[in-house]
Formats: sequence, C-alpha cells, structure tokens
Amino acid sequence: MMEQTCRCLIVDDEPMARQLLQEYVQKVPFLQLHATCASALEALQRLREVPIDLLFLDINMPEVSGISLLRTLAHPPKVVFTTAFSEYAVQGFELDAADYLLKPITFDRFLKAVSKATAQAPAPVTAPAASVAPAQPERDSIFLREGTKVVRLTLSDILFVEGLKDYVSIHTRSQGRVVSLQRLKQLEEQLPACSFVRVHNSFIINVEQVDVLHRQKVKYGEKAIPVGETYRQRFLEFLKQRNIQL
Repeated sequence: MMEQTCRCLIVDDEPMARQLLQEYVQKVPFLQLHATCASALEALQRLREVPIDLLFLDINMPEVSGISLLRTLAHPPKVVFTTAFSEYAVQGFELDAADYLLKPITFDRFLKAVSKATAQAPAPVTAPAASVAPAQPERDSIFLREGTKVVRLTLSDILFVEGLKDYVSIHTRSQGRVVSLQRLKQLEEQLPACSFVRVHNSFIINVEQVDVLHRQKVKYGEKAIPVGETYRQRFLEFLKQRNIQL
C-alpha cells in the first residue's frame, strides 16, 4: 500500500485543467502536490527529482502523449489518466492505470479515483487482465483522427493496418482507406488482441477478415501481406490459441 502521504504530480497541457486538479489535490489532506507540468517532457524532469506516488496524466498532449510518456517509464508510479475522450479508457487500463477521469472532472469522481489508486498494491500482476477483460467485448469501434476530422471505425470492418513511418493506413471493407497521424505501435495498443495480431514491422491484420493463411503470408483477395520472421512464432501461437494449425 502507499504511504499515508501520497506525493502527486499533475501533467496536463491545459492551464485550466492543471488549476482544477491542483485545487482538488489541495483539498485532500493526505495528498501532497510536488509540481504541475504542461508537457510530458517537463514531467520527465520532475519525475527524476523525487519519487512520485501518484501521477495525474493527461492523454492527449502535443509532441509526446501521456500514453507515450508512461511507456518510457521503467518503474511508473500509480497513474490516473485524465482525458476528454472516452475511447482512450480501454487503452489506459491496458497500461495498468488505476483509473481514468473524463473531463470535465468533478470532485467526487476525483476522490473515487484517488481512493482506487491509493488502495492498490504496487504493480499487481493480475490487474491488467482483471480490468481489460470486461471492457474489450463492449467496444466494437475506435475513433481515429484523419486530417481535421475524427472518424469512427467499426473494428469488424477493418481488414488490416499498414504502418507508414509516422502514419498508419487502415484498410476497411466499407470505408476504404483511412490514414491517421500516429505510429503503428500506438494503434496496436488500441486494437483488441483477440482479433488483431502484428505479423510484420509494417502490418497488423484482423484474423477475422483474412481469406487465406500461410506461414509466410496472409491474403485478402489478391492482396498478400508478408509474415515477418520476427513475428512468425507469435503469429503461429496466436493461431494455435484459436485452434488453427498451419
């Protein structure tokens, strides 16, 4: 369990959001605010100064997102994500976040998140499975930014995803191709592992939509996608779990 005094760090690029969280922290006797940060890079510096027990972390920030920041930490503190986008909730739980707060944040909801975070033992081994399992079946779509608009994609409609350096190209049956500014690894974290598997440095496939499976490639009609040597064993184990033998 955490100590009676819980040292906190607030990370959010919105000044009003930082101010609100700071006021909430100051109302709770056992919370001690170390600092507020306007970016993930500033937070990295603060995290080196003193041990932090609880991190209030905005997800959608410029340059480096809250999720990207969390992935860089070898021994992260307990995290409560703050976000204006509910579709990030599952991804947050996959990263073992104690809770997520949907903006605008009320004080009673803030208290609930703090209680959950401070009641948990450090790094519970079973926490990801326990929190993710009930959430994934309820989610049948994801939201992706394409240029200046946000597009809703039904997961079952996605055929495969191709990584294009800083972009991803999502190929679907009914909506054609959708291109979004993010890395393939980022999108991989949002896709349910029960249907999607990475088979190459540049490709993630939806096994539910594949026409033909081979050890070295998969096919969607005439489109062939290679299975990379690095990913082949994981791909075969994924198929074995689904009682598919190649």
